[in-house]
Amino acid sequence: MADDADEETRKRLKAALWYAVGKIADEESLRRERNVTPQFIGALMEMVWLQIESVAIDLESFSRHAGRSTITTDDVLLLARRNADLHGIIKDFVDKKKATKAKGKSKR
Repeated sequence: MADDADEETRKRLKAALWYAVGKIADEESLRRERNVTPQFIGALMEMVWLQIESVAIDLESFSRHAGRSTITTDDVLLLARRNADLHGIIKDFVDKKKATKAKGKSKR
């Protein structure tokens, strides 16, 4: 029963990803005056799906290694450590959010 529910969830997530990737590909193809085929969109969606699975496994591993059951921004920063530009963008975003949250708490 749980496997059926998991498979249904997986199918729904893949369908949503197909839609999102297709929408982005269509917008880019219009902007660049190029055509994309459904096969291209399907292949790109599968590649993105595999990357998402890999990232999820890594984030879970980092969290578990730290003794936590919840993934935090520290895990995401650790994942992005080898891509300096991405790491910088995420770090800036996290720092701004923390500063905003700190300001909100200090006003109370």
